[in-house]
Amino acid sequence: MEPLLAQLRAAAEPTRLRLLALCARGAFCVSELCAILGQSQPRLSRHLKLLVEAGLLERLPEGANVYVQLAPEADLARQILARLPEDDPTIAADRRASARIAAERAREASEAFRRDGADWDEMRALGLPAAAIEAALLRLLPERLDRLADIGTGTGRLLEVTAPRARAVLGLDASRDMLALARARLAERGIGNASVRLADMYRLPLPDAGFDAATLQMVLHYAEDPAAALAEAARLLRPGGLLLVIDLAPHGRGELLAGMAHLWPGFDDAGMAGWLGAAGCAPLPATTLPGPDDLQVRIWPARRLAVPLAALSESTLTL
Repeated sequence: MEPLLAQLRAAAEPTRLRLLALCARGAFCVSELCAILGQSQPRLSRHLKLLVEAGLLERLPEGANVYVQLAPEADLARQILARLPEDDPTIAADRRASARIAAERAREASEAFRRDGADWDEMRALGLPAAAIEAALLRLLPERLDRLADIGTGTGRLLEVTAPRARAVLGLDASRDMLALARARLAERGIGNASVRLADMYRLPLPDAGFDAATLQMVLHYAEDPAAALAEAARLLRPGGLLLVIDLAPHGRGELLAGMAHLWPGFDDAGMAGWLGAAGCAPLPATTLPGPDDLQVRIWPARRLAVPLAALSESTLTL
């Protein structure tokens, strides 16, 4: 009973209720929340501390910043927020201010990418059929999911696409600039069940078997060790969970390796099946989508096994 009472007490204050409503729309750092609510950082930090300790918000450290967002298990907060009138003038003003903050994030991040000469929208840069790829991916996903992880989420487009299918979607990326763009996208579209987090795809800061599905879209060709990246992605999946790898089939476009820093000139089915099997997954039939010139996109789905293939083979040998 005490944890429930602690959450009720934490939420029962006007500023903290405003903070919950904002953080249900996306992740914000403390300075952004100060700007939106027009309050001092020491005062706001005390409110945030109470909400975090009650389990209504969670902290996401990222370099020098700390972002806060609605905790995944904060069901009580969601029930309370559902009773807030949409036309409440204070909540509406906070929502408008948060949209301005999100737009500013996107502007700053986009300018940084242009200044650094990085082409962050690889799908568009390669002329790939993004709409067809997304439709094919959705056909492979179940109609309803609990949690989905998108590894190497980039600008968060895949989170936007898959969010309607899941209770919660989480984007992971090693680039802070990419995460800024992703947060802006999610905030602008009001996608409250999506969040992003700074992470290395070889060492994801997440427990085993916590997700129903995981995706790696146009990520693996940047991996020095694709087998290790796939093993780490598979680790996140519950038994029977779905792993979807979307990447290029083998191609002869040498300029992609030189100009776009690809480490791999596409992947073949045999190599991918070997890596997936070693990661404890059973490969399923792959899908091909044609792109420009000689580029083809492949989607390799696989199911997480309750017992790894290697262990099954060893047990068979002992019979």
